[in-house]
Amino acid sequence: MLYQLYETQRALMSPFAEFASASSKLYNHPLSPFTHAPMAQRLSAGFDLMHRLAKEYEKPEFHITSIAVDGIDVAVQEQVAIEKPFCRLLRFKRFSDEPPVLDLMKKQPSVLVVAPLSGHHSTLLRDTVKCLLQDHKVFITDWTDARMVPMEHGPFRLDDYVAYVQEFIRHIGEEVNVISVCQPTVPVFAAISLLASAGEPTPRTMTMMGGPIDARKSPTAVNNLAMNKSFEWFENNVIYRVPMNYPGAGRQVYPGFLQHSGFVAMNPDRHLNSHYDYFLDLVRGDEDSADSHRQFYDEYNAVLDMPAEYYLDTIKTVFQDFALVNGTWRVNGKLVRPQDITTSALLTIEGQLDDISGAGQTHAAHDLTTGIPKSRQFRYDVEGAGHYGIFSGRRWREKVYPEVRDFIARFGAEPAPTAPRGTPVKKAAKRAATKRGR
Repeated sequence: MLYQLYETQRALMSPFAEFASASSKLYNHPLSPFTHAPMAQRLSAGFDLMHRLAKEYEKPEFHITSIAVDGIDVAVQEQVAIEKPFCRLLRFKRFSDEPPVLDLMKKQPSVLVVAPLSGHHSTLLRDTVKCLLQDHKVFITDWTDARMVPMEHGPFRLDDYVAYVQEFIRHIGEEVNVISVCQPTVPVFAAISLLASAGEPTPRTMTMMGGPIDARKSPTAVNNLAMNKSFEWFENNVIYRVPMNYPGAGRQVYPGFLQHSGFVAMNPDRHLNSHYDYFLDLVRGDEDSADSHRQFYDEYNAVLDMPAEYYLDTIKTVFQDFALVNGTWRVNGKLVRPQDITTSALLTIEGQLDDISGAGQTHAAHDLTTGIPKSRQFRYDVEGAGHYGIFSGRRWREKVYPEVRDFIARFGAEPAPTAPRGTPVKKAAKRAATKRGR
């Protein structure tokens, strides 16, 4: 019922949002006589803010059409490599007429960025993709808004998420390097562990950023909510059916508007001040600052519905049973064994001020990957960075990305020696080195 009420409110507010937009232009357009009225600038700013607070935010585009590779601009085309009911695997294909640049790009490593399925669209990682494209072939998971998936496609569970990641890794090939940001660190860890247990090739490198591998460590407000409420509470209070005006009518979801309310409730004063500053920027005519505000909130306010089965599975598996770190997690009947990973290098990244994934939660991956030599395991703490700062913004570009780039360049060229089953990794590596020296 709540979802239907929200849709009714949204439909009622839509004309007012358009009216506010038109009124703002009426008091701001240079050819309008109202522009010269007293308080015109403040009226225009007020109507503009009203429009942005009442409008509906659609899924943004990546808008990545070119990138500099070795100092030369190359064209970028967004392509769909695989299309599944709940996700598309996107590839950012680079093109150039310069033979040296083409040769360089062909030799660069492939990277699969697994974006979060946790409320926001994958375009939240636009800055991540832009940086990676300078030195890598880039793929990214583009999760579908569950309200747009017809019921005929069935449910989507956490096990399905793991299977999707495995399929994408196999599609790109064994030379792939995987980067997981926030929520997907856990299912990506499981996907790679299961590949290793089955004797399949695993990614050359694994980079895990700000994710709840072990949510018991330094729990945040987000963790506490998931851990302190019962499973039945989530079933009864955050799960609703998609209304009839969407393709996924009848599907049970965790609605995006509820998730957005939770995001805002975490830092209400910050958002209130940001909107007031936006109003003042418009009054002063500071378009650069106003544009920065629009760009951020166009992304922040665009949310998607999550499949209920997937969301509830995540609550139980990650935040209540701690099944990964307890060694009890089974995916489609198969036990998840991170210790079976032996050939992938591991880098974990945490933000010093992360208020979503607390300190130590991501680094906990090192305690589980006992099959990876310590010489191939690395940790990086980003001073002064919050959750978003580890994958977007100045700290990502200046501090984090160079670490990720150099890590992939060092370990992404060739896989580590494969340890025979039951053979210690160090001995296997020594034997391989001796063999190469002959």
